[in-house]
Amino acid sequence: MIKIAVDCLGGDHSPDANALGGLAAMRRHDDLAVVFVGDESAITPLLSDAGALASRIEVIHAPEMITGEDKPTDAIRHKKDSSMIRAINLLREDETVDALVSTGATGALVAASTLRIGRIRGIRRPAFCPILPTMSGGIVGVCDSGANVDITPEQLVQFAVMGSRYLESAFGIDSPRVAMLNIGTETEKGDKLRKEAFPLLSGAPGINFVGNMESRDLLTGKYDLVVCDGFAGNVLIKTTEGTALEMLKKLKSEINKSARYKLGALMMKDMLMGFKDFMDYQNYGGSVLLGCEKTVVKGHGASSREAVAVCMDQAYRMCRAKLNARIAESIAAITPAESAEQKI
Repeated sequence: MIKIAVDCLGGDHSPDANALGGLAAMRRHDDLAVVFVGDESAITPLLSDAGALASRIEVIHAPEMITGEDKPTDAIRHKKDSSMIRAINLLREDETVDALVSTGATGALVAASTLRIGRIRGIRRPAFCPILPTMSGGIVGVCDSGANVDITPEQLVQFAVMGSRYLESAFGIDSPRVAMLNIGTETEKGDKLRKEAFPLLSGAPGINFVGNMESRDLLTGKYDLVVCDGFAGNVLIKTTEGTALEMLKKLKSEINKSARYKLGALMMKDMLMGFKDFMDYQNYGGSVLLGCEKTVVKGHGASSREAVAVCMDQAYRMCRAKLNARIAESIAAITPAESAEQKI
């Protein structure tokens, strides 16, 4: 049985999306149990039609919420009864709980997960790895997308290792093609960080490194994983998502300008709806925080119930594949053993 804790506060559509998304995931997996953490009085009515699933459900009352305005360290210290902190403590202390899914504040989630759960031995910094669709019909991961602004070349190599094992385990991609985000594809391009990281990535075992990638090629399907610092990765992800959304808005605006365009759009309705679904980030799950001792998935703050369910599917697949053990083994092969940060 895989047991996942769901933080039911902090998202734009919480607790409804969190609770109903959790139920949807349970209906897809017969061996999935869920612990819903949040305001019990709000969560319980949402689970009224659980039926036979009720035996695999637990609710923990934690009515306080961490917001995006809270400083992460202050939230960890002072909001001990918040849904996020209670869920993270549960993940740390209960060996039967395998993973956490949250749509809450990103900063607090990263800080609390790193401090309370701890890192896989040898990992210097956990990193976010969201998934985007490609024009070839596949997916591409970006690691890191915001957890670490300032990094070292060695950490970029670790991101490549963690992301590769993730894509293999959760999505069945054999020998993922890894690229480093840069201002050009030439070997000598980039700043000091990327120039120093290039030979390390080229020679690291367990990585199928194929060279540098320019940002315009992110969705081409030429690459399976892109590694970068969290600042550049966050800008890359948000620019790509924003461009896709604005293009869809522009297309809709142009269609509404002419009866002829409207007629054409009606004839192309199925294709247009399919394209809209293809570009909707909510269909691709959340950002996995790779490098923690237990699985943590951060869903978008605006996640719908189906988006939460997809995040649950991600966490389930990673736990089933024993991803963290695979990451630990690969990191040990390239990094001298070092003590993991003490949990506090």
